[in-house]
Amino acid sequence: MRRKARELAFKVLFEHAVGGVPLEAAWQHATQELKPDESDQDADVLDAEGLLFAHQLVQGYQTQQETIDQILATTIQGWSFGQMAKTDLAVLRLAAYEMLFEPTPHAPLIEVAVKIAKRYGGEDSGRFVNGVLARLLKRIEAGELQAVSKDE
Repeated sequence: MRRKARELAFKVLFEHAVGGVPLEAAWQHATQELKPDESDQDADVLDAEGLLFAHQLVQGYQTQQETIDQILATTIQGWSFGQMAKTDLAVLRLAAYEMLFEPTPHAPLIEVAVKIAKRYGGEDSGRFVNGVLARLLKRIEAGELQAVSKDE
């Protein structure tokens, strides 16, 4: 369920970045698409807890946007935000927020971010996202960046 919640949050950040849509409007649009119609028995529906988690990620990113972007800009080597695929940037923003500000353990978080990047991004998106998040993790582990304590 958390993977689906992260995908929803990713879609919101992507729509915000590409369409210039305010985050709250992108949230409304993305959650409207979740409403299954009667003909779709196997609708990919998030439960209330999943929706709450996705909204928490979007709001958390919005609150920390400037910090996240500064940290990513100094972590990504050889690329500016303008050169990157918008899908990769949205995945990285979401994962960086969660790595720094949520108690989620790093390994499963990075694994899900790479899967989302592979699903929605280009051929090299998974490798690129994995590399950037690995560098971010090294910075956290070295004490260069502060992150909230992680659940076991």
